[in-house]
Amino acid sequence: MTYHRTNLARYRDIEFQPADEIRRVQEVLLREHVNYCAANSPYYRALFEKYAINPGEITLDNLPGIPPTGKEDLESKNDEFIATSTEKIVDIVFSSGTTGRPTRIVYTENDLQRLAYNEHQSFGAAGVTEHDTVLLTCTMDRCFVAGLAYFLGTRSIGAAAVRNGHGTMESHLEIIQRIAPSVIVGVPSFLLKLAAHINASGNEAAFNTVEKLFCIGEPVRNGDMAYLPAGEKLKNLWDTAVYSTYASTETVTTFCECTEECGGHLHPELAVVEVLDEEGTPAKHGSQGEVVVTPLGAEGMPLLRFKTGDISFLIDEPCGCGRRSPRLGPVLARKKQMIKLKGTTLYPQTIALALGDIPEISEHLLEVSSSDDLSDSVTVHVALNDPALSAEQVAKRLQSRLRVKPEVVIQPLAELRGRIFSPRYRKPIRFIDRREKRETIS
Repeated sequence: MTYHRTNLARYRDIEFQPADEIRRVQEVLLREHVNYCAANSPYYRALFEKYAINPGEITLDNLPGIPPTGKEDLESKNDEFIATSTEKIVDIVFSSGTTGRPTRIVYTENDLQRLAYNEHQSFGAAGVTEHDTVLLTCTMDRCFVAGLAYFLGTRSIGAAAVRNGHGTMESHLEIIQRIAPSVIVGVPSFLLKLAAHINASGNEAAFNTVEKLFCIGEPVRNGDMAYLPAGEKLKNLWDTAVYSTYASTETVTTFCECTEECGGHLHPELAVVEVLDEEGTPAKHGSQGEVVVTPLGAEGMPLLRFKTGDISFLIDEPCGCGRRSPRLGPVLARKKQMIKLKGTTLYPQTIALALGDIPEISEHLLEVSSSDDLSDSVTVHVALNDPALSAEQVAKRLQSRLRVKPEVVIQPLAELRGRIFSPRYRKPIRFIDRREKRETIS
């Protein structure tokens, strides 16, 4: 069985249709996807046999009866997820693994066309057109899919792409001055540094042509959909619209805000999204839980109920833009990053939000290690722009927000930035988890 999904354009307006029509289309595409997994994926053939699941009976209603797929499954049985012949694989990338070892993900030509369509829909909903010029500050190399995805989407919509990737601040400024891009795609912390460089160089006119920022890899909104400090700074510094996007290498699917800026739109022809509570059952719409994605039509490594490890919520009400499919809220935390500090449950983002309210902090890095069975050991590394502020004062300010007091270590700005923006990694490192059996960075 093979897919013939290149004509995705026939679904282009499905998000504007009534809920029952959206559901009807999803039922058809889900059945096609499950049957493809059963026929071509060694992993899912074995799963269906083990649990006596009849693929032909799977619907949206009983989809939660299929055991979810975790990142550890994809990592430990990587080869068994490949559902296509070697000659159909056209691109190979890697995502972060549960043990720190990157996990291979393969794409076919159909997968790349699907990816281009996804980004076409996402950019289009946010108002990008063929008249725009898009500066991509995310890399296309180092087996990283994001840069490729946004390039394919830019070209699909007919806009001009400028692929400067991880270029220097000077090269980005030169491009902005010469090409005058109307759209920039990048990691929020990088875009903040670029804005600071533009201001420091006295070239404030470079901001004038930029109309939209698309933020990837780091959140810019909180659970109330209000801007986080980083998002607020971006909006003020660039004086432009700031759109949040969420994506996963494994699911080949992106959720991006539209012009209403109120949650990432689910493209129902591309994915079925669930949010699971602590017991692993579907949470009520609006309730927080782990995001689980079934990427419809994925061909190289199709997945069913993939657990992303990200905590968010679904918004199940029509959007002001006219779309009626659910929207995904901001990522609020990573499930495996949960910290237990002196009886209090915390997530790295909770601590980051508290740090964002201390204006004297210019950079931060969180490190957690094992202490005992009842508590983790948490160290917050910070660089300060006010030498009069002590580590104890920072710790007390954090305690007033978090109810517990972590250890605070003050480091020189250059030293800390050297750890955060390491050339060894594709993204800024804000969290290092040294707890037993799970040493990871993110």
